[in-house]
Amino acid sequence: MRPFRPGWIPTLVVLALLPGLIALGCWQLGRAEEKRALLASYAERQLEAPVATGQLQQDEDNAYRRVHLYGRFDAEHSLLLDNRMRDGQAGVELLQPFHDQANGLWLLVNRGWLPWPDRRVPVRFTTPDSPLALEASVYVAPGSTFQLHPDPVDGQWPHLLTAVDSQQLWQQLGREGFNHELRLEPGPASYRLDWPVVAMGPEKHQGYAVQWFALASALVLLYLYFGWHHKKEKAHGRRHSAGPA
Repeated sequence: MRPFRPGWIPTLVVLALLPGLIALGCWQLGRAEEKRALLASYAERQLEAPVATGQLQQDEDNAYRRVHLYGRFDAEHSLLLDNRMRDGQAGVELLQPFHDQANGLWLLVNRGWLPWPDRRVPVRFTTPDSPLALEASVYVAPGSTFQLHPDPVDGQWPHLLTAVDSQQLWQQLGREGFNHELRLEPGPASYRLDWPVVAMGPEKHQGYAVQWFALASALVLLYLYFGWHHKKEKAHGRRHSAGPA
C-alpha cells in the first residue's frame, strides 16, 4: 500500500477551505428549511379569517396574518419603492400610510406595483378620498432590517426609496403606527399584487447546498489522490534525472 504523503501546503489548503465549504452547504440547507417554514406559515395564515387591527398590537407573531382595515389613505406622504421588476419591466411599489378608524392606528399599506417606463416622468397613481374597507396581510421582511433613506433635500413627497423601515417612518411623521408593512389583497385601492412569498424558494437553496458539498467532496478527493501518488511521481522523476548523459 502506498504511503500517504500529501505535503504540508496541500494540507493547509484543505484545512483552510474544507470547513468553509461544509459550513456554506449547511447554511444553505438551513435557509431551505427556513423558507419551507415561511411557506407553510403563509399557507396556514391565508386560510384564517382576517383579524382586527387591534389584535396586531397584542400578538408578536403577525407574519402573513390577514387583517381587516377600515379607514383612509394619507395621499400626502406616499413612498415609492424603486427597482421592483415584473416580467422584465422596471417599476415601483406604492406604499401609503393608512389611518384605521377602528382604533386610530396608523399602518403602512403596500398598494401594489406600478410600471415606470420612463424615469424622467413621475409615476402616476390616484388615492381614494373616501373611507375604505380593505383586507391586507402583514409582511415581515426576512433578513436584516431595512433602512429608511434620508429625506430629499427639498423634502418633497412622494419619496423614492429602495427600502423602508416603517417604524422609522412613524417617528419621522410623529405618529403611532404598526411596525410592519401590510400588503393589500385585491380590492378597489390595489394595483398589481403578484408578490412572491419568498424571493428564493427552498429548492434553490438545496441546489446551492449540493454545489458546496460537491466542491468539498472534490477537494477531499483531489487531496487523497495527490497524497497517494506523490511518492510514485517523485520516484519517476528521479529515474529520468539519473539516466545516461
